[in-house]
Amino acid sequence: MDVESVELRVLQLPLVQPFTTSFGTETVREVIVVRVRTPAGDGWGEIVTQHAPLYSSEYSGGAWDVARRFLVPALLNERRLTPERVAEVLAPFVGHRMVKAGLELAVLDASLRAAGRSLAAFLGGVVPRIPAGVSVGIQADAGALVDAVGGYLDEGYRRIKIKIAPGRDVVETAAVRAAFPEIPLQVDANSAYTLEDADTLAALDAYDLLLIEQPLQEDDLVDHARLATRLHTPVCLDESIVSDKAAADALALGAAAIINIKAGRVGGYLEARRIHDRCMAAGVPVWCGGMLETGIGRAANAALASLPGFTLPGDVSASSRFYHHDIVAEPITLDDGFVTVPSGDGLGIEIDHAAVEAATVERFELRA
Repeated sequence: MDVESVELRVLQLPLVQPFTTSFGTETVREVIVVRVRTPAGDGWGEIVTQHAPLYSSEYSGGAWDVARRFLVPALLNERRLTPERVAEVLAPFVGHRMVKAGLELAVLDASLRAAGRSLAAFLGGVVPRIPAGVSVGIQADAGALVDAVGGYLDEGYRRIKIKIAPGRDVVETAAVRAAFPEIPLQVDANSAYTLEDADTLAALDAYDLLLIEQPLQEDDLVDHARLATRLHTPVCLDESIVSDKAAADALALGAAAIINIKAGRVGGYLEARRIHDRCMAAGVPVWCGGMLETGIGRAANAALASLPGFTLPGDVSASSRFYHHDIVAEPITLDDGFVTVPSGDGLGIEIDHAAVEAATVERFELRA
């Protein structure tokens, strides 16, 4: 496929409501979208960095800089590309996995649209729709959290994830479980604890959780393995899993009983598929995490989550969970607690160009 140009846009999209985790609160989602132009048509991708380097070392300003100065020129220097070649071309540049994933996704979309094939079919998806879970940020108090969870259950979500942080953990979890004794429930710490907090984390065993997600720092694989021996609740790794190699190490150490796969975090959907395949061969459940994606990344995540190893509901929620107006013509919606996997060519979505234009705060295009 001949790549004629790559366009990057920084978008700022107000969130329906503030989203609070252990590392901060977002009220506006800053995201970079990628448009790859080819003679056969365009492809779209999404770079899932955030405004500040709080969730990871990557952030939107750095992503914008490295994409413009290094990664996009490297791809255009190749000119003729296949999706599988993108990671190889970008490999000399250390890190910046979220940027690489967004560029790869745009090339994938363009290539698959030209071939008349869906992303789900290309990746190996086996189901036409996936169960939808929702991630609920830290609320003002336990009562407000119960109310928020109740609202999402009324909308049909099939799994609830609540964010926790030191001092905002056991009481909140107990309140949600008491109000909703039968729901699939999990908690996400976003690396907020240390091994010294093991007793607090063990107290969560009383609430019949599906898993506790990323309790310790991302580079603490050994400590996660130690913690796992002290908990009955399965430990799931998120931020620690930055590649297939990292997944292999975590499994070898016994640091994770479950793995959350985020394509942006691991460098792309092809690497995400490799992690899925490894975990499936090992009998380890996986699920698809989210980064407050627009409809571009949300459609791609739905395709990924249709693979057979994704046996737990992920964070592929409806567009309306975060955005009043998404940037795709037909926003992702919930149907009886499920999200339909797009079956059209490529990502299977069409862009709302007026919405993209209205949200754009910066634009750059580089031609071959």
